[in-house]
Amino acid sequence: MNHRILNILFYISASAVLLASVLYITQWSATPYIFAIGASGMATARLSNRYQGDNIRLKRLYRMETFSSLLIVAASYFMFKRQNEWFLLLFVAAILQLYTAILIPKISDK
Repeated sequence: MNHRILNILFYISASAVLLASVLYITQWSATPYIFAIGASGMATARLSNRYQGDNIRLKRLYRMETFSSLLIVAASYFMFKRQNEWFLLLFVAAILQLYTAILIPKISDK
């Protein structure tokens, strides 16, 4: 897929995950479905965006991005089960996403 299309898919999916996380408080029955659709979109975007270079640090950071997207997919499972562990997985995934979002451009520029 085109890199631009993958970015758009990721941003829309991340917005759906954020919206579903906020709507979870209302106990709306469609919230887990919105979260799962967003999580699957994020995972698809991250799994399709592979690093092809030789830099070991960038390879590690891209794997961390992929792992964080898979954590969000696991969080959607816990959201369907009505267990509160989904929040912990989402928090860890958000920290990993933030870390990689800061370091990948910095290392790529070097």
